[in-house]
Amino acid sequence: MALSKKTEKCVFTFESTADAMNMEKHCKECAIAGRIIPVPTSITAGCGLAWCADIIEKENILKFIEEKAIKYEGVYSVFLR
Repeated sequence: MALSKKTEKCVFTFESTADAMNMEKHCKECAIAGRIIPVPTSITAGCGLAWCADIIEKENILKFIEEKAIKYEGVYSVFLR
């Protein structure tokens, strides 16, 4: 069985689980593509949860986060399956 190819993703990390859940809530309400994932092992982050989206959406999501005043810890470019 072939493994799926790794693709570049944009990963947003959070200091708390509440911040990650707040991100998920706002994204679902506004149909922002992405999903909550465990923080990849290549990243160290506060709560262990991250928001993962296509890398091409990075700037749009950063604007969205600013508009909604969502707290986040960091943003990373990571290759994931």
